[in-house]
Amino acid sequence: MYYNLLIILGFGFFLFNNFLFFVSNADPGQSCPKTSPFVGFKSEFSMVQHQVRGFLTITDDCSFTVSQFDMLSGSDVHFWGSIAPDFDNLTNGFIISDYKLNETYKNASFSVKLSRNATWDRIQVLSIWDLLTESDFGHAILSNGSDLAPAPSGNDSGGEEGKSGPFRVPTMFDNCKVLSDDYRVRWSLDEDFIDIGLEAVITIQNYMAFGWANPNANSEVMIGGDVAVAGFTEEGMPFVDDFYITRYSECTIDKDGSAHGVCPDTIYEGSDPVRLVNNTKLSYGHRRDGVSFIRYRRPLVSVDTKYDLPVNYTENMTVIWALGLMRPPDTIRPYYLPQNHGGRMSVTYGHLVLNVSDQVNECLGPLDAADKEDQDLIIADANKPLVVTTGPAVHYPNPPNPSKVLYINKKEAPVLKVERGVPVKFSVQAGHDVALYITSDLIGGNATLRNKTETIYAGGSEAEGVLASPMELIWEPDRNTPDQVYYHSLFQKKMGWRVQVVDGGLSDMYNNSVLLDDQQVTFFWTLSKDSISIAARGEKKSGYIAIGFGTEMVNSYAYVGWIDDIGKGHVNSFWIDGRDASSVHPTNENLTDIRCKSENGIITFEFTRPLKPCSHNDRVECKNIIDPTTPLKVIWALGTKWSDEHLNEKNMHFETSHRPIQVLLMRGSAEAEQDLRPVLAVHGFMMFLAWGILLPGGIMAARYLKHVKGDSWYQTHVYLQYSGLAILLLGLLFAVAELRGLYVSSAHVKFGLAAIFLACVQPVNASMRPKKPSNGEEVSSKRRLWEYLHVIVGRSAIIVGIAALFSGLKHLGDRYGDENVHGYLWALILWFAIGAMIVTYLEYQEKQRRSGRILGRSNWVLGNLEEEDSIDLLSPARASAQKDAQQSGRMEVQLEPMNR
Repeated sequence: MYYNLLIILGFGFFLFNNFLFFVSNADPGQSCPKTSPFVGFKSEFSMVQHQVRGFLTITDDCSFTVSQFDMLSGSDVHFWGSIAPDFDNLTNGFIISDYKLNETYKNASFSVKLSRNATWDRIQVLSIWDLLTESDFGHAILSNGSDLAPAPSGNDSGGEEGKSGPFRVPTMFDNCKVLSDDYRVRWSLDEDFIDIGLEAVITIQNYMAFGWANPNANSEVMIGGDVAVAGFTEEGMPFVDDFYITRYSECTIDKDGSAHGVCPDTIYEGSDPVRLVNNTKLSYGHRRDGVSFIRYRRPLVSVDTKYDLPVNYTENMTVIWALGLMRPPDTIRPYYLPQNHGGRMSVTYGHLVLNVSDQVNECLGPLDAADKEDQDLIIADANKPLVVTTGPAVHYPNPPNPSKVLYINKKEAPVLKVERGVPVKFSVQAGHDVALYITSDLIGGNATLRNKTETIYAGGSEAEGVLASPMELIWEPDRNTPDQVYYHSLFQKKMGWRVQVVDGGLSDMYNNSVLLDDQQVTFFWTLSKDSISIAARGEKKSGYIAIGFGTEMVNSYAYVGWIDDIGKGHVNSFWIDGRDASSVHPTNENLTDIRCKSENGIITFEFTRPLKPCSHNDRVECKNIIDPTTPLKVIWALGTKWSDEHLNEKNMHFETSHRPIQVLLMRGSAEAEQDLRPVLAVHGFMMFLAWGILLPGGIMAARYLKHVKGDSWYQTHVYLQYSGLAILLLGLLFAVAELRGLYVSSAHVKFGLAAIFLACVQPVNASMRPKKPSNGEEVSSKRRLWEYLHVIVGRSAIIVGIAALFSGLKHLGDRYGDENVHGYLWALILWFAIGAMIVTYLEYQEKQRRSGRILGRSNWVLGNLEEEDSIDLLSPARASAQKDAQQSGRMEVQLEPMNR
């Protein structure tokens, strides 16, 4: 009996608890009062992330309903209340209901009861909030009717009261049509206009196109079509342009200025200063969770009757659409232009019949992208500092966030990828109020202040600095570092983002690496005896990456890595001799160990090649020799799409280096190549002054000024020779200092060093000159040998020096392609021709003087120090001249008594 009583009591207690649960979760509209001024308020949820859409209706003082609700699942999601939509107030909000939203919702409707401590007068913003990440998925700003909340930024269409609330958020429309599994079009009619929303699971490099076909078109429905092409710029800003299709090709412009293909309306007309041709108006755009969304408005009947088609909203009309890669603007076409969509019909392009006045809602649930990461990726390399600064929050990945967030290498809150065992160097320049630290906490800002624990791996309160005085922080992840950590500011929450920690990478595989110009491409290499292994990695998303050896892409050897349509990587070598697609010529270099991959849109390619490709000079690639002792000039380019054949203008790059970087292969470093032509001009002028004026002038003084009384010829000779030698040495030091080294590889350097060596031998030779013979003495063999040596070395120095001048001009032309080099060469030839004529004339005058003398003199001897040394010991008449001199000396002695 007692046992049965316990069973009855237990069962009764169970029923009572279930009754209480049912009452607490039943539709509260039957029991809650409706005294709040917010009762009856209707609004749409503003999408922030996780593809949130839906309607909010406040039913009474303690409950609300959610209808047509879409959301991608989160981790710990609740309804959240706050008094304002700013960062501080949102993060300091509170849970307003026990209802949890931990699943994916597809056009769902349900009722929600407020918690006991939550009342509508305490709630100005109702958010969908993830507790773990402190993320706002979407929200509605409450209004009591007399004080309407303002419409969100970018909203251009108004809603009807009682139908969809006091305003429309830009992501909400009356209709939605599925074009493909990854592409949808939404629209709402508004009198003479139609608001259209395009959303698709695509990358930021892709476009979305939608429009109306020409009703007079036959089988080729896209010809004559009026479409809008929408997408995002490299900076992540939305755009939309009005296009007209004349043929199935990318937009091209003929020499006469006429355009054809898929071109913006403004290209056909040349300009559109008052927007008479481009009639699409951007209303709003964002990228969330790997999904692009663009809202724009266009008139149903446009004033542009040439390129725009009228839309009869009551009739069935054929619409056309496409998805594909787009080519960013360049100097020729300043527009984002769609490339051929490719792919299968109904997947990347298609057409269908649509009546925009019909009520259509085919979109069940949110688009769910496999890759939801849109942030830039930065891969850290050993000893290459990552510059940490702050900047405005434009595309922060985890809203809400402060107005100022961390930038790394000029990129907003990128994903940072590091390797275990590889030191990561940060140059912190974010200000004294931002202290960088690496933490296990997703939110940052010192988790202990939120009563949470965290592990700090590097940094802290001391890791702060400014541009004038940056602080260097070095962090080396080890094998105990988790696969994912975060970089943040210690003093403020949610300023940084994720750090991926991986095992090994390019930094471990290659001995050296440098960042090329603009820090958009990293260049890796390892030298071997007869080969070099090279890798290149882009620092931003692209369809292909190219590096070239040369000052610019024209006349350079290029290596291109790209991913084809089926996801396979390719690497090939090219010779480029012009600026159009026909000037890109494939070569047959012996590339081995080829690899190419794309990670998150970041392309990396690797290959190994010989230092000297081949021994045949008839093939262009045989001239692509890498000399490890000579700086290698490297340039780069990024583009949207590449092909192994049939290259055309669509393969043009959208970004390229502004200047080459000189990679010092032996040293493992690099420096920006400066225009050294001013430096080389000074060097060349100094060498011309020495070899073209001073040194030849000193020689001519010694030979043709002996008839002048006194030793002025000797003084002139010495001053000119030593001045020329000093300028030679200064010119050499000047060139070596500016070029950061002396590389004996070119003919010019070899000629120059040989000439300078011979010039330096002359003063040494002069100091070792044997004593001249006295009157009546025979010239010693040492003296004769010295004079032979002095003359031969001097003449050789002049000849080699002149050769160095001409080879220097040729080297200047080869290095810079300077158009003035030919003029300089002819000017130098003319200079020395004039000099030769002057020498011929002086030589003639000298022979005339000698023929009138008893003693023939020839003084083509460098370094004679006294007038008696002017006798040319190499002259064939030397013996007779010396004999006459001796007789003349005897005659003087005999005549002396008579003179007295």
